[in-house]
Amino acid sequence: MAAVQWHSRVRNYEAELQGCRLESVPVEFGDYHPLKPITVTESKSRRGGRKGSTSSSSSSSSSAAPDPLSSMLDGTDPLSMFAAASVGEAPAAPHGAGSGEAGRKRKEKEEEAGVGLDFEPWSAKRGEILARFTTTEKLSINLFMGSDKGKAPSPGSAVSEKVRTRLEELDDLEEGSQREMLNLSQQDYVNRIEELNQSLKEAWASDQKVKALKIVIQCSKLLSDTAVIQFYPSKFVLITDILDTFGRLVYDRIWSMCSDSRLLPDSFSADDVNDTAKETCLNWFFKIASIRELIPRLYVEAAILKCNRFLSKTGIQETLPRLTAMIRGIGDPLVAVYARAYLCRVGMEVAPHLKDSLNKNFFDLLGSFRQIHGDSVQNQLVLQRVEIPVYLTLYSPAIHWILQCVSYKAPEALLTEMMERCKQIGNNALLLNSVMWAFRAEFVAARATDFIGMIKDCDEAGFPKSGLCRPPESERLSILNEAWKVITKVRSPQDYINCAEIWVEFTCRHFTKREVNTVLSDIIKHMTPDRAFEEAYPQLQSVIRKVLTYFHDFSVLFSMERFLPFLDMFQKDSVRVEVCRSIMEVFIKYQQEPTRDPVILNALLHVCKTMHDSVNALTLDDEKRSLALLINGFIRMVSFGRDFEQQLSFCVEARATFCNLEPVMVQLIHTVNQLAMETRRVMRGSHSRKTAAFVRACAAYSFITIPSLTSIFSRLNLYLLSGQVALANQCLSQADAFLKAAVSVLPEVPRSISVEGKLRSSEGFLLDFINNFLSTLLVVPDHPEQGVLYLVRGLLNMVQDYTWEENSDAKVRVYISALPILAAMSQESYLYCIPKVDSNETLYGGDPKFVAEINKLCETLIGQVLDHLKTLGRDEGVRRQGSLAFSLFGCLLAHGDLRNNKLNQLAVNLWNLSHKHGYCDTRTSVRTLEYIKHQGLQPNMSHISEMAQRLSLQSRA
Repeated sequence: MAAVQWHSRVRNYEAELQGCRLESVPVEFGDYHPLKPITVTESKSRRGGRKGSTSSSSSSSSSAAPDPLSSMLDGTDPLSMFAAASVGEAPAAPHGAGSGEAGRKRKEKEEEAGVGLDFEPWSAKRGEILARFTTTEKLSINLFMGSDKGKAPSPGSAVSEKVRTRLEELDDLEEGSQREMLNLSQQDYVNRIEELNQSLKEAWASDQKVKALKIVIQCSKLLSDTAVIQFYPSKFVLITDILDTFGRLVYDRIWSMCSDSRLLPDSFSADDVNDTAKETCLNWFFKIASIRELIPRLYVEAAILKCNRFLSKTGIQETLPRLTAMIRGIGDPLVAVYARAYLCRVGMEVAPHLKDSLNKNFFDLLGSFRQIHGDSVQNQLVLQRVEIPVYLTLYSPAIHWILQCVSYKAPEALLTEMMERCKQIGNNALLLNSVMWAFRAEFVAARATDFIGMIKDCDEAGFPKSGLCRPPESERLSILNEAWKVITKVRSPQDYINCAEIWVEFTCRHFTKREVNTVLSDIIKHMTPDRAFEEAYPQLQSVIRKVLTYFHDFSVLFSMERFLPFLDMFQKDSVRVEVCRSIMEVFIKYQQEPTRDPVILNALLHVCKTMHDSVNALTLDDEKRSLALLINGFIRMVSFGRDFEQQLSFCVEARATFCNLEPVMVQLIHTVNQLAMETRRVMRGSHSRKTAAFVRACAAYSFITIPSLTSIFSRLNLYLLSGQVALANQCLSQADAFLKAAVSVLPEVPRSISVEGKLRSSEGFLLDFINNFLSTLLVVPDHPEQGVLYLVRGLLNMVQDYTWEENSDAKVRVYISALPILAAMSQESYLYCIPKVDSNETLYGGDPKFVAEINKLCETLIGQVLDHLKTLGRDEGVRRQGSLAFSLFGCLLAHGDLRNNKLNQLAVNLWNLSHKHGYCDTRTSVRTLEYIKHQGLQPNMSHISEMAQRLSLQSRA
């Protein structure tokens, strides 16, 4: 190709903008509106299955489009309707629905008897129990090792052989080989239980029903073991998960056998169940009745309690009292209370209306509660080195659940009876606490004074945690004073903080910072001696959370004299950081307006510094990001209004404080740049020298801070941003320094960078940055002591010397991207400018020598691109060659003066080259050619029209 002579096309940007605007056309809508319902015509046809039948069709119109989901709201099953239609039947009524008025009344009655959304389900408590009751001691577990007897018989086995085999297996239920696994960690124990749950499901799926029953029996036996007593509540949760699974499997199996033609509705009765299902159900109960040990027999029968529905209408009503009485045979009070909790749980699921059984469980619990102070339990606690307050907390989940079931929709008179029974056994603190927690708030509030009297009579050990009592406003202060008189006399720090933790919520909810500050002071007084706070971090954290729940105004929070000293009790690093994190999360969530309050700023700077100082070489990147997000949220909420110097001083202090978290440093640089722009906007026309000095100080801050960043692209982007800000504030020397610094950093860009933990090529990021940089250079005036376009030349020289990836076209794409900006620089009037900044259009005033320098640089770049295209032709890179040729063609079309014959011919040659091998996108080519032809019709565009005639579309052979 001959040497290129570049001439930029003369542009009139305003005229081009007007020409690109859409033409407004008046529209007469009439009755039409895009949101108006559409009339839909629905055609239905039915074809007969017999010869000679005729087809009929009907059409119906509606004023609105049919909703495909609306048919689901009435409960109809489309598959059932299809099946019914296929045999000529009418669609069945919705599953479980009654007929007429009787069905509606029956449904209402069932809803009244059932459990509503206001009843907190067991699933909501499960996770809390597992998280709270943990242990570091070693655990043991007895795993049943099943024999080959448990395998499913072969399909060819005789029925009598199958029955005999299963009877032998039942005899062996509790005598099979067992293996005791010792020295298990808590996690190992949990894993073994989960494996048993999975084994149960697999055994059931492979028709090994007896093996499944063996697994459930062995798991139930574990509930009689209290060797590691602190873990018992969590063990109960894990084992009852297996029991629940077993109960569902048995129930679903019998339910599927109940009817031959169709499934039973949810409201079925025993009369709807066929004999086969009843026989199978009885067989399961007989198997369970043969279990010799009380605890597994009780738990397994409770697990399938719902199956009594298949046998008789009153089966559940008769079984619940019997199982309740069976629990009296359990000697360990802790094991017994959890057995009652499980029975109440299944009872609420299958028959919540049977309140007598629930009440009986609780009253039996009261009768056996004195066993806690018996010799058997006391000896066990001494052996395991467990204190009574700790032991009593193990009862809380079970008693809370039993009382939640008892108190659900219970009359107010029942609370009176409960209080009398608590008095009879000496106002046991644990029971009193649970009663106050379970019953409705208004019931408890009406008896607030009575409860305070009962609290006074309670033993010091295990003082009640009365957190949910809401007394009348007139009684609140007296209640708090009376309660705190008792609390502050508690000698044991652990007992004291257990009580204070709950009453803090009462104080925060109903009183002001004065009372809360007094409570915090009292806690510090009790927990500081002998560093007792080190054993009470969970309770102290709970106190902080409750204070933060009710105090969202941080000016009020930090004005409490004892709040920061309270934080000083968190001496353990991990706990202290977690507390600081919770404080910052609340601040970011609830702080609506920026603040300059020195009390808040100093306190939160201390909190954020605590989080920052926890970062070390071992800190995970996710943890660093999480902490940086919280600190950045704080920085964004700091504003000194028009006191810009104070704002900059804060950023200087923050830079020194948070230097180890790069995202925070980046945020500070952004904040300072915003500060510089806000200063120029607010102080426009006044104190210009002072404003300029401040902006230069902001620029100096950024220039000093950016090199400390490790991320190469963070540095590049911030250099560019800071340069743009300096330019916008007419600080030309500072802008020049930032842009030159960016160019000097470019050679340091590695070929690959880490993005979200994965290595990715840096080329795409680098090209994006260079394009952004080039667009900025349009408005940057040349330095009087440097050559013409010295920044553009410096950038292109860096691109030339940079070590690009092998077989990469990135360098050539930069050259192509530079052509439009160079063409824009040669215009008499630039596309955009910065107010009060004289760009090169003013400095050079369209000087022919300046334009000649631009044209010469463009010719050099085009020559480099053409040389690269020739190389691609030799190296079989024809697809890349076509793409680059088409990009350069588009650049010439948009920015070159195609009246120049050589440039016009070059454009035609590039078009042909891009289509030579058929890799160019046909749709793009067609649209481009249409655009060229359209442009050729414009005035003074005959050269474009002539060029269009020489462009042809080619496809790959």
